[in-house]
Amino acid sequence: MQLMIWVDAEGISGVTSWEQVLAGRSRYDEGRRLITQEVNAAVRGAKSAGADKIVVVDCHGAGGEHSFRNLIPELLEPGAEYVFGVPWTTYTLPLEQGCDGAIFLGFHAKSGTPNGVLSHTVSESWLNFYINGEPLGEIAICAGVCGHFGVPVLLVTGDAATCEEAKMTLGEEVKTVCVKEGIGRFSARCLAPQEAWSVIERAVAEVVRQPPKVSPFSPSEPTTIRVEFTTPEHVRNYLHEGVCQVDERTVEVTAENFYAAWRILWRR
Repeated sequence: MQLMIWVDAEGISGVTSWEQVLAGRSRYDEGRRLITQEVNAAVRGAKSAGADKIVVVDCHGAGGEHSFRNLIPELLEPGAEYVFGVPWTTYTLPLEQGCDGAIFLGFHAKSGTPNGVLSHTVSESWLNFYINGEPLGEIAICAGVCGHFGVPVLLVTGDAATCEEAKMTLGEEVKTVCVKEGIGRFSARCLAPQEAWSVIERAVAEVVRQPPKVSPFSPSEPTTIRVEFTTPEHVRNYLHEGVCQVDERTVEVTAENFYAAWRILWRR
Protein backbone atom coordinates (compact mmCIF):
# COMPACT_ATOMS: atom_id res chain seq x y z
CA MET A 1 0.00 0.00 0.00
CA GLN A 2 1.11 3.54 -0.85
CA LEU A 3 0.03 5.82 1.99
CA MET A 4 -0.07 9.61 2.37
CA ILE A 5 -0.37 11.07 5.87
CA TRP A 6 -1.56 14.68 6.23
CA VAL A 7 -0.59 16.14 9.61
CA ASP A 8 -2.23 19.08 11.38
CA ALA A 9 -1.69 20.25 14.95
CA GLU A 10 -4.90 21.21 16.68
CA GLY A 11 -6.26 17.65 16.91
CA ILE A 12 -3.23 16.21 18.67
CA SER A 13 -3.77 14.77 22.16
CA GLY A 14 -2.70 17.23 24.85
CA VAL A 15 -3.05 20.26 22.57
CA THR A 16 -5.70 22.73 23.75
CA SER A 17 -4.08 26.14 23.28
CA TRP A 18 -2.83 28.38 20.49
CA GLU A 19 0.32 28.68 22.61
CA GLN A 20 1.16 25.10 21.62
CA VAL A 21 0.65 25.41 17.87
CA LEU A 22 1.80 28.90 16.87
CA ALA A 23 5.48 29.60 16.31
CA GLY A 24 7.12 31.84 18.88
CA ARG A 25 4.51 31.20 21.56
CA SER A 26 5.50 29.99 25.01
CA ARG A 27 4.53 26.32 24.57
CA TYR A 28 5.21 25.82 20.86
CA ASP A 29 8.15 23.48 21.48
CA GLU A 30 5.87 21.28 23.59
CA GLY A 31 3.32 21.20 20.79
CA ARG A 32 5.97 20.24 18.24
CA ARG A 33 7.04 17.27 20.34
CA LEU A 34 3.45 16.06 20.74
CA ILE A 35 2.79 16.36 16.99
CA THR A 36 6.00 14.55 16.13
CA GLN A 37 5.26 11.64 18.45
CA GLU A 38 1.75 11.11 17.03
CA VAL A 39 3.27 11.07 13.55
CA ASN A 40 5.81 8.50 14.69
CA ALA A 41 3.01 6.32 16.05
CA ALA A 42 1.18 6.48 12.71
CA VAL A 43 4.33 5.61 10.78
CA ARG A 44 5.08 2.66 13.09
CA GLY A 45 1.56 1.37 12.56
CA ALA A 46 1.82 1.67 8.79
CA LYS A 47 5.22 -0.06 8.71
CA SER A 48 4.10 -2.90 10.95
CA ALA A 49 1.17 -3.58 8.63
CA GLY A 50 3.41 -3.73 5.58
CA ALA A 51 2.84 -0.37 3.86
CA ASP A 52 5.14 -0.18 0.86
CA LYS A 53 5.61 3.59 0.86
CA ILE A 54 4.67 6.24 3.42
CA VAL A 55 4.78 9.96 2.66
CA VAL A 56 4.07 12.32 5.57
CA VAL A 57 3.19 15.95 4.82
CA ASP A 58 3.49 18.64 7.49
CA CYS A 59 0.27 20.60 6.88
CA HIS A 60 0.18 23.02 9.83
CA GLY A 61 0.75 26.72 9.24
CA ALA A 62 2.35 27.74 12.53
CA GLY A 63 3.53 31.09 11.20
CA GLY A 64 6.73 32.44 9.70
CA GLU A 65 9.57 30.02 9.04
CA HIS A 66 7.82 27.33 11.06
CA SER A 67 4.81 27.11 8.76
CA PHE A 68 4.68 23.55 7.43
CA ARG A 69 7.91 22.84 9.33
CA ASN A 70 6.54 21.78 12.71
CA LEU A 71 7.84 18.22 12.91
CA ILE A 72 11.17 17.78 14.69
CA PRO A 73 13.37 16.10 12.05
CA GLU A 74 15.84 14.33 14.33
CA LEU A 75 13.03 12.67 16.30
CA LEU A 76 11.13 11.28 13.33
CA GLU A 77 10.53 7.57 12.83
CA PRO A 78 12.63 6.00 10.05
CA GLY A 79 10.86 4.22 7.23
CA ALA A 80 8.85 7.13 5.83
CA GLU A 81 9.53 10.23 3.76
CA TYR A 82 8.65 13.63 5.23
CA VAL A 83 7.60 16.74 3.32
CA PHE A 84 8.41 20.13 4.84
CA GLY A 85 7.78 23.69 3.75
CA VAL A 86 5.13 23.18 1.08
CA PRO A 87 2.01 25.38 1.40
CA TRP A 88 -1.13 23.62 2.59
CA THR A 89 -3.03 21.44 0.06
CA THR A 90 -0.52 22.12 -2.73
CA TYR A 91 1.66 19.00 -2.52
CA THR A 92 -0.13 16.39 -4.62
CA LEU A 93 2.67 14.28 -6.14
CA PRO A 94 1.88 11.11 -4.10
CA LEU A 95 -1.77 11.45 -5.13
CA GLU A 96 -0.82 11.88 -8.77
CA GLN A 97 1.46 8.83 -8.63
CA GLY A 98 -1.29 6.48 -7.49
CA CYS A 99 -1.55 6.64 -3.72
CA ASP A 100 -3.89 4.00 -2.22
CA GLY A 101 -5.19 5.97 0.72
CA ALA A 102 -4.79 9.05 2.92
CA ILE A 103 -4.74 9.46 6.68
CA PHE A 104 -5.61 12.77 8.32
CA LEU A 105 -3.74 13.03 11.61
CA GLY A 106 -4.41 15.68 14.28
CA PHE A 107 -7.24 17.37 12.38
CA HIS A 108 -9.78 19.74 13.95
CA ALA A 109 -13.45 20.61 13.52
CA LYS A 110 -14.78 23.42 11.34
CA SER A 111 -15.33 26.94 12.60
CA GLY A 112 -18.17 27.40 15.05
CA THR A 113 -18.34 23.75 16.11
CA PRO A 114 -19.54 23.40 19.72
CA ASN A 115 -16.77 21.90 21.88
CA GLY A 116 -14.44 21.69 18.90
CA VAL A 117 -10.96 22.13 20.34
CA LEU A 118 -9.24 25.05 18.55
CA SER A 119 -11.96 24.76 15.91
CA HIS A 120 -11.61 26.96 12.83
CA THR A 121 -11.58 26.69 9.07
CA VAL A 122 -8.33 27.70 7.37
CA SER A 123 -7.95 30.97 9.28
CA GLU A 124 -9.55 32.93 12.10
CA SER A 125 -10.63 35.36 9.37
CA TRP A 126 -12.85 32.69 7.77
CA LEU A 127 -16.25 32.58 9.43
CA ASN A 128 -17.88 29.93 7.22
CA PHE A 129 -16.89 27.80 4.24
CA TYR A 130 -19.38 26.11 1.89
CA ILE A 131 -19.19 23.52 -0.87
CA ASN A 132 -22.33 23.58 -3.02
CA GLY A 133 -24.14 25.36 -0.20
CA GLU A 134 -23.16 22.88 2.53
CA PRO A 135 -21.14 24.22 5.48
CA LEU A 136 -17.93 22.21 5.72
CA GLY A 137 -14.39 22.46 7.05
CA GLU A 138 -10.79 21.48 6.45
CA ILE A 139 -11.61 17.77 6.44
CA ALA A 140 -13.72 18.34 3.34
CA ILE A 141 -11.13 20.58 1.69
CA CYS A 142 -8.27 18.11 2.14
CA ALA A 143 -10.48 15.15 1.26
CA GLY A 144 -11.63 17.00 -1.85
CA VAL A 145 -8.02 17.41 -2.98
CA CYS A 146 -7.39 13.71 -2.38
CA GLY A 147 -10.66 12.74 -4.02
CA HIS A 148 -9.83 14.65 -7.19
CA PHE A 149 -7.02 12.13 -7.74
CA GLY A 150 -9.22 9.18 -6.78
CA VAL A 151 -7.69 8.71 -3.33
CA PRO A 152 -9.98 7.89 -0.37
CA VAL A 153 -9.44 9.02 3.21
CA LEU A 154 -9.12 5.90 5.35
CA LEU A 155 -8.63 7.35 8.84
CA VAL A 156 -9.12 10.68 10.63
CA THR A 157 -7.79 11.42 14.12
CA GLY A 158 -8.63 14.34 16.39
CA ASP A 159 -11.17 15.31 19.02
CA ALA A 160 -14.69 13.95 19.30
CA ALA A 161 -16.17 16.79 17.23
CA THR A 162 -13.63 16.14 14.47
CA CYS A 163 -14.46 12.45 14.37
CA GLU A 164 -18.17 13.24 14.10
CA GLU A 165 -17.52 15.73 11.31
CA ALA A 166 -15.36 13.21 9.46
CA LYS A 167 -18.15 10.63 9.42
CA MET A 168 -20.76 13.21 8.40
CA THR A 169 -18.52 14.44 5.57
CA LEU A 170 -16.86 11.25 4.35
CA GLY A 171 -19.36 8.57 5.39
CA GLU A 172 -19.81 6.26 8.33
CA GLU A 173 -17.29 3.79 6.90
CA VAL A 174 -14.30 6.05 7.49
CA LYS A 175 -12.22 5.00 10.49
CA THR A 176 -11.77 7.59 13.24
CA VAL A 177 -9.67 7.81 16.39
CA CYS A 178 -10.78 10.18 19.13
CA VAL A 179 -7.83 11.30 21.27
CA LYS A 180 -9.69 13.96 23.26
CA GLU A 181 -13.15 15.35 23.96
CA GLY A 182 -13.63 19.09 23.94
CA ILE A 183 -15.03 20.74 27.04
CA GLY A 184 -14.89 24.07 25.25
CA ARG A 185 -12.82 25.55 22.46
CA PHE A 186 -9.72 25.77 24.66
CA SER A 187 -10.14 22.83 27.00
CA ALA A 188 -10.45 19.08 26.63
CA ARG A 189 -10.44 15.74 28.35
CA CYS A 190 -7.45 14.04 26.70
CA LEU A 191 -5.94 10.61 26.48
CA ALA A 192 -2.44 10.52 27.92
CA PRO A 193 -0.18 11.13 24.91
CA GLN A 194 1.45 7.70 25.16
CA GLU A 195 -1.98 6.06 25.16
CA ALA A 196 -3.02 8.14 22.15
CA TRP A 197 0.13 6.98 20.35
CA SER A 198 -0.73 3.34 21.01
CA VAL A 199 -4.32 3.75 19.82
CA ILE A 200 -3.21 5.56 16.67
CA GLU A 201 -0.53 2.99 15.90
CA ARG A 202 -3.08 0.16 16.12
CA ALA A 203 -5.67 2.04 14.07
CA VAL A 204 -3.24 2.84 11.26
CA ALA A 205 -2.09 -0.77 11.14
CA GLU A 206 -5.71 -1.87 10.93
CA VAL A 207 -6.63 0.38 7.98
CA VAL A 208 -3.48 -0.62 6.11
CA ARG A 209 -4.22 -4.33 6.56
CA GLN A 210 -7.96 -4.01 5.95
CA PRO A 211 -8.81 -0.66 4.32
CA PRO A 212 -12.35 0.49 5.07
CA LYS A 213 -14.70 0.56 2.11
CA VAL A 214 -14.76 4.31 1.63
CA SER A 215 -15.13 6.17 -1.63
CA PRO A 216 -13.01 9.18 -2.58
CA PHE A 217 -14.72 12.41 -1.53
CA SER A 218 -16.08 14.04 -4.68
CA PRO A 219 -18.55 16.98 -4.47
CA SER A 220 -21.10 17.23 -7.25
CA GLU A 221 -20.00 19.01 -10.42
CA PRO A 222 -19.85 21.79 -11.42
CA THR A 223 -18.78 22.86 -7.94
CA THR A 224 -19.35 26.13 -6.14
CA ILE A 225 -17.29 27.07 -3.10
CA ARG A 226 -18.03 30.09 -0.94
CA VAL A 227 -16.17 31.78 1.91
CA GLU A 228 -17.81 34.12 4.38
CA PHE A 229 -15.22 36.21 6.22
CA THR A 230 -15.45 37.71 9.68
CA THR A 231 -14.95 41.28 8.43
CA PRO A 232 -14.96 43.00 5.00
CA GLU A 233 -11.22 43.82 4.84
CA HIS A 234 -10.32 40.14 4.36
CA VAL A 235 -12.18 39.98 1.04
CA ARG A 236 -9.54 41.95 -0.86
CA ASN A 237 -6.98 39.17 -0.37
CA TYR A 238 -9.07 36.83 -2.53
CA LEU A 239 -10.30 39.13 -5.28
CA HIS A 240 -8.46 37.79 -8.30
CA GLU A 241 -9.51 36.27 -11.63
CA GLY A 242 -12.30 33.73 -11.26
CA VAL A 243 -13.42 34.89 -7.81
CA CYS A 244 -16.73 36.73 -7.47
CA GLN A 245 -17.61 39.02 -4.58
CA VAL A 246 -21.09 38.13 -3.33
CA ASP A 247 -21.40 40.80 -0.65
CA GLU A 248 -19.11 42.85 1.57
CA ARG A 249 -17.90 39.76 3.50
CA THR A 250 -18.33 36.89 1.02
CA VAL A 251 -16.60 35.53 -2.09
CA GLU A 252 -17.54 32.65 -4.37
CA VAL A 253 -15.99 30.47 -7.08
CA THR A 254 -17.70 28.09 -9.50
CA ALA A 255 -15.68 25.69 -11.64
CA GLU A 256 -15.97 22.31 -13.36
CA ASN A 257 -15.01 20.42 -10.18
CA PHE A 258 -13.98 21.00 -6.58
CA TYR A 259 -10.24 20.92 -7.20
CA ALA A 260 -10.45 23.47 -9.99
CA ALA A 261 -12.57 25.77 -7.83
CA TRP A 262 -10.21 25.38 -4.87
CA ARG A 263 -7.12 26.16 -6.94
CA ILE A 264 -8.77 29.34 -8.20
CA LEU A 265 -9.57 30.49 -4.68
CA TRP A 266 -6.45 29.23 -2.89
CA ARG A 267 -3.55 30.68 -4.86
CA ARG A 268 -0.51 29.43 -2.99
